[in-house]
Amino acid sequence: MIIGTFPEETSEDSSEDRKGKEKQININTHKGLWARCDNCENTLYVKFLKQNKSICDECGFHLRMNSIERIELLIDRDTWIPMDEDMTAIDVLDFSDEDFYHNRIANSQEDTGLTDAVQTGIGHLEGKSIALGVMDFSFMGGSMGSVVGEKITRLIEYATHESLPLIIVCASGGARMQEGTLSLMQMAKISSALQKFQVQKKLPYISVLTHPTTGGVTASFGMSGDIIIAEPEAYIAFAGKRVIEQTLRQKIPDGFQSAESLFDNGLLDLIVPRNLPKGVLSEIFELYCLAPYRDRQKR
Repeated sequence: MIIGTFPEETSEDSSEDRKGKEKQININTHKGLWARCDNCENTLYVKFLKQNKSICDECGFHLRMNSIERIELLIDRDTWIPMDEDMTAIDVLDFSDEDFYHNRIANSQEDTGLTDAVQTGIGHLEGKSIALGVMDFSFMGGSMGSVVGEKITRLIEYATHESLPLIIVCASGGARMQEGTLSLMQMAKISSALQKFQVQKKLPYISVLTHPTTGGVTASFGMSGDIIIAEPEAYIAFAGKRVIEQTLRQKIPDGFQSAESLFDNGLLDLIVPRNLPKGVLSEIFELYCLAPYRDRQKR
């Protein structure tokens, strides 16, 4: 189901309108008075853009939101209780490329005010208690390192213990290369925690995929939701288009990694515009509470 759009708007005829989305990962940071839409290149006044939930009023493209804005969008006012705010990454590999890893961490912390690329915590959504994790692309491209993996795992374990429904909002370039295998192992760690949460405790996990969601996040908890929701025209992939083309040595259609294309191929449950998710998520949890699913498992 695509909420808030007409079926014809998500057909193959719209692929040309999405041309080049895969290359537009460096999304506008909304700094200063003006921003530029990455889709139609229209100049937008930042104050009005934020009032419009970072949706371009010309073409409807969903620009990036930071984790604080998304928490405000989903969580009832004055109910947010953050978890593990002081957890920071350690450069155990002494990694350096164009810059030292510890410098990149420090610079990202200064620019974003965050300790790493995810915020986790407990809050109310339309009066219902939920566990929420929100990734932030502003922090090193939302890359998943040891801290991101540990914070999300602890959030899942807390939700499991307290029998809370879980939402994770994904926005990531994938595993953090500066941490090597330590980053890759977070995929298995998070997936193991989710297995107990979903299969053993029969609790609902909703994954919300935003632009962009790629790499190891897509390959693990991003696509593991009981319900998988995406924002319109979000870029969702494991490997990038260029990598796939070089590997297969054949041309890949434009727009094939957009949310609409994934929905057409059965990989998503819903595409929900940014002004509707709170109500949609609340209704999903309400249906879960009314369903006899959990009672059947006790027999």
